[in-house]
Amino acid sequence: MLPRILIAGTSSGVGKTTITLGLIAALRKRGLAIQPFKAGPDYIDPTYHTLAAGRACRNLDTWMIPPDRALALFSHANVGANMAIIEGVMGLFDGFSYSDDQGSTAEIAKLTHTPVILVLDVGKMARSAGALALGYTQFDPDLPLAGFILNRCGSQKHARGVKLAVERATGLPVLGCLPKSADLHIPERHLGLVPTDERGELSNFIAHAAHLVTQHIDLNALQRIARTAPPLPTLTSGFYESLYHRTQSSLPHPLPIAVARDEAFSFYYQDNLDLLEAAGAEIVPFSPLHDHQLPPDARGIYIGGGFPELYAAALAENAPLMADLRQAHAQGLPIYAECGGFMYLTQGITDLEGQWHDMVGLVPGDMRMTPKLAGLGYRTVVSPRGNFLIPPGQPLRGHEFHWSVWSQQEKLDETTAAWQVQPRRAGAVTRWDGYAQDNLLASYIHLPFATDLRLAPNFVRKMKSAS
Repeated sequence: MLPRILIAGTSSGVGKTTITLGLIAALRKRGLAIQPFKAGPDYIDPTYHTLAAGRACRNLDTWMIPPDRALALFSHANVGANMAIIEGVMGLFDGFSYSDDQGSTAEIAKLTHTPVILVLDVGKMARSAGALALGYTQFDPDLPLAGFILNRCGSQKHARGVKLAVERATGLPVLGCLPKSADLHIPERHLGLVPTDERGELSNFIAHAAHLVTQHIDLNALQRIARTAPPLPTLTSGFYESLYHRTQSSLPHPLPIAVARDEAFSFYYQDNLDLLEAAGAEIVPFSPLHDHQLPPDARGIYIGGGFPELYAAALAENAPLMADLRQAHAQGLPIYAECGGFMYLTQGITDLEGQWHDMVGLVPGDMRMTPKLAGLGYRTVVSPRGNFLIPPGQPLRGHEFHWSVWSQQEKLDETTAAWQVQPRRAGAVTRWDGYAQDNLLASYIHLPFATDLRLAPNFVRKMKSAS
């Protein structure tokens, strides 16, 4: 049996991430191996939880990944952990639609049978917090809601009064009350937190979060609730087993895949890397900022998302690495790039100050940063001609999040586009996204490879044929 809890919120911005971060660190100080998770497609929150836990945080997404497969990934990631902590996304019941809980924190809680602790921002409430809490207890009777944490309490008197109101209304415990004066704030950018690579040394911040949580939250009661979680179902699917054993019947040795990992490129789904390894790849990190050549034995290249626009000048200065990427492309190595990686492979990036920076030049056109969000949300895509990841016409689910526009967007057609993005509502039209030619596939779309179990093996198969 795996003790576990899920930290949810009534909405974004109520303090879920900082409270989760503090809980992970505080429980780790008690000697527990904590496996962190983040609900939804977020790329930045998991980097904080990874630092606090000392274990890679995983995304749990039941819209992009079929629920039974998401449960298998959840079980696999928890091997060796004493406890799992899941941070929710947006509000507890917010997901893909307004009519059901698909893709929501609530769906994940029910799928994994995980007790939910709901964070309430009571900074501008008194007894009304009881009514709010009661609504959450009654909205979905199947939800395993187990208690509350009150955030941004104005005083001890305020905390005691709101705690009384919530517990009387719901019959559920309030496990802690964090003061409004708590100096615990993670800076934000682009609707998300600043990546940990830009924060420098975070040990003091994490220690402070752990101290506040220990001081203001009843960790013993929280652990008792976590231990009420029932055993996870036994999974015996071929997919689940493949996560533990590399499929190497035709690959006596893993094939190295160069994965860009540095300050500019840090947005990856950890499960993608695991699935590549299960398919026979060896993950070899490299830095487009600091390395002057690719790993010498690389048979494929994966450049994930991030904020290349913030490091565009330094990326442009690393001409040897960009030349090596062009040579790898000419040699036929498969290159897959998502969002920030897509931007890096174009002719250049114009930053928000209007400065142009040369990039790799494998993708035609250039990128221009915009002061407002240019793309955000879940996406269903198909490849018009097929690519080295997937045959033509097979729907895949992914996510899009970017603040840039590509100069070639309106010039795309089925002969050049990576994906045809399907409309989400009646009357909307399809559109093209990204660029795909032979061994190059680059787009704004982030794909979780578990959305279709052919993706990782097909990538490795292309690496093998190119070696």
